[in-house]
Amino acid sequence: MPSSARLPALLALSLAAAAACAQTPSTPEAPLSALPYVPSLDTTAMDRSVDPCEDLYQYACGGWLKNNPIPADQSRWGVYSKMANENLRYLWGILDKLSDAQATRNANQARMGDYFAACMDEAAANKAGLAPLAPMLARIDALADKKQLPTLLAALHLATAGDRFFFGFGANQDFADSTRVIAFATGGGISLPDRDYYTDDTDKARTLREQYAAHVARSFELAGSDAAQAKAAATTVMAIETALARATLTRVDKRDPYKTFHKVDAKGLQALTPHFDWAAYRKALGVAPGLKVYNVTEPAFFKALDKQFATLSLADIRTYLRWQLISSNAPYLDNAMVQANFDFFGQTLNGAPQMKPRWKRCVALVDQQLGEALGQEFVAQNFGPELKQATLTMTQEIEAEMGKSIDSLAWMSEATKKRAREKLHSIANKIGYPDQWRDYSSLQVARGDFAGNVMRGNVFESKRQLAKIGKPVARGEWQMTPQTVNAYYDPQMNDINFPAGILQAPLYDAKLDDAPNYGNTGGTIGHELTHGFDDQGRQFDAKGNLKDWWTKKDAQEFETRAACVSDQYAQYTVVDDIRINSKLTLGEDLADLGGLVLAYSAWKAHIANKTLDKDNRDGLTPEQRFFVGYAQWDCNDARPEFLRVKAKTDPHSPGRYRINGVVVNMPEFEKAFSCKPGQKMVKKPEERCKVW
Repeated sequence: MPSSARLPALLALSLAAAAACAQTPSTPEAPLSALPYVPSLDTTAMDRSVDPCEDLYQYACGGWLKNNPIPADQSRWGVYSKMANENLRYLWGILDKLSDAQATRNANQARMGDYFAACMDEAAANKAGLAPLAPMLARIDALADKKQLPTLLAALHLATAGDRFFFGFGANQDFADSTRVIAFATGGGISLPDRDYYTDDTDKARTLREQYAAHVARSFELAGSDAAQAKAAATTVMAIETALARATLTRVDKRDPYKTFHKVDAKGLQALTPHFDWAAYRKALGVAPGLKVYNVTEPAFFKALDKQFATLSLADIRTYLRWQLISSNAPYLDNAMVQANFDFFGQTLNGAPQMKPRWKRCVALVDQQLGEALGQEFVAQNFGPELKQATLTMTQEIEAEMGKSIDSLAWMSEATKKRAREKLHSIANKIGYPDQWRDYSSLQVARGDFAGNVMRGNVFESKRQLAKIGKPVARGEWQMTPQTVNAYYDPQMNDINFPAGILQAPLYDAKLDDAPNYGNTGGTIGHELTHGFDDQGRQFDAKGNLKDWWTKKDAQEFETRAACVSDQYAQYTVVDDIRINSKLTLGEDLADLGGLVLAYSAWKAHIANKTLDKDNRDGLTPEQRFFVGYAQWDCNDARPEFLRVKAKTDPHSPGRYRINGVVVNMPEFEKAFSCKPGQKMVKKPEERCKVW
C-alpha cells in the first residue's frame, strides 16, 4: 500500500503511465544520448508581473505555462511529465541500440532489445491481428460449465495484468504482521476508472456511459461480431460491470486500512463465494497447497460477486470474459484495435487529441516489464555516489527536523511521542536503485512475438508475486524502477524510496545553490517522510503493522488539525463546478504541507553558519529562491477531461493548490515576500493549518 509522491498516482509516477495515453508533437522527437539540463529554478518559467503574495503559483510558473503548451499526445503536461518524457527519449536511445541483434549484448540487454524490436514491428502486429488472443478466446468459448470457471479465471489472471476479470488475487504484507506475505483477494471487474462512473446520475456520467457502451460494441465488431451482436454484448458487459461497481468500496473508504483488512481462512473465503471453487482456482494458479490465510479487502464485494456467479448465464460470462481479454490486450494488437482503445480511453475519457507515437509506448512497456534491467543501463550513466550521498544527507537532515517537530508538539503526549520517535528512527531510506537487481532469466522473449512477449511478461510478474505468499517479506525490493520520475513511502515497509530518475535536474540540481534544492527535492523528501504520519500512515507502527499507537486524546488532537487542512482544500475547484474531494486528497495534502515545513527548517539548519548575501541571485533572496524552487516542481496544465477523471480518482490535489494551499499556511512565506494582511496568500495566524 505505498503512498505515491508528487505526481498524480494514475498519471505518471512510472514511465509506463507517462506513455499510456495520447497527439504526436508537431516537431518529431528523436532519441537522446544524454539527459538534457534544465535548472531547478528557472527564471524564464516565472511571471514577475504577478504578485507572489496574490498567487505564488502563477508568479513562479506563469512563464512555464505560456511556453509549454500541452503536447497533443498528453492529457496533462508539467515539469514531472516533461522530465519523464525526456527520460523516455533517453531510454529510447538505449533500446534502439540494443534492438540490433548483431550487437554485443548480455542476456538482459538481448531481452530488452528483442522485446523493443518486436514491439516496434507495427507491420507484424497488424498482420497478426487478434491471433495472439486466439488460444485464450478459444478457452473462453469452450466454457461449458461454471465449474470450469476457476481454472479459466486463473489462466486469465496470470496472463493479463490487473484485476479486470471479476476480481484480483495476489500477494501483500499482512496488515497485522508486516514480516510476512499473505494472499489478498481484492475487488475488481470494471473497466472505467472508478465505481462512480457507473453509479453517478449526472448528465456527464450518463453520456460517458453511453460512449463507453459504444466503445465496447465497436471493439466486439472489430473482433468479428456483427452490429446487433456487438450491441447486445455491450449491454451485457455494462450490466455486469455496473453490478460489480455498485458493490465496490468508494476510494475514500479504501484509504481506511481497517475497512480493507478482513483476514479469513480458506473456509471463510469459500463461505463468501459458495458458487466459486477457490481450491480449484489456487491449484490452477500454481499457488502452494495448504494456503490458510487470506485478506479479503472487500467482503461485501465478494458476496455480491457470488450472486453474479450464481445468476449469470454461461453465455453472459463468456461475453464478459471476451470483452475483458480483448480490452486488456487492445494496446498490443493491430492498429484498428489500438486506435479504438485510444479513441475512448485516451481521447474521450482523458482528452488527449492523438495517440502517442509507437516508440513511447514500446519504451514504456520495456520499463514496465523489464524495468530493473533497463534501470541498470540508466543508473550506470546518471547516478553516482556523490549524488546518492547528497540525497542521503538531505534526508537525514529532514528526519532530524521531524524529530524536533515531534519533541516540540504541545498537543501530543509523551507516550505518543515515544512511539512516533520509534517509528521515525525505524524508517529505511532507499536511494537511487535496489541493492540487488531483479532476475529476469526465466522470462522468455521472442523477437517476432510482440503480444506474446507482453503476456509472458505478465505471467512472469504474476508468478513472481504469487511465489511470495507464505514467505518472509523481502525488504530490499523496490516498487518503482530506478528511472521513474517519482518517489514513494510504504507504511508497511516503513521506508521512503527515491529512484535515480527523480534525483536529476530540474528536480535535484547539483549546479544550483541549496535554497531551490531544499525547496524542491527537500520538499519531496519531507513529503514522503510526512506520509508516515499522515491520516493513513499514522495508523501503522514502527514495524509497519496496523496498530493503534496513539492515545485517544492525541488522536483527536491530530484529527482536529487534519480537519483544518481538509476544510481548506474542500473550498478549491478542480474543473467546472467540481471541488476537491478533500477526504480523498487529505493524505497528500498533509504530506505537502508537512513536507515543506520540514524542508524549510532543514534548509535553515543546513545554512546556519553560512553567509547568504552572496547567494542572492536573479533578483531573489535565498528565502524567495526556496519558495520559487518549491513552486516550480509542479508547474503543470491539464485538459478538462483529464481533470474530471482525476477529481474522482486522484488522491493528489491539482498543482496550483499543492503550491498555494501549502505556503498560505507558512508565515515564513509571508515574511520572505513581505506580504501584507488582506492579500490572497495571507491567512490570519489563527486560521493557519499545521500538524507537523
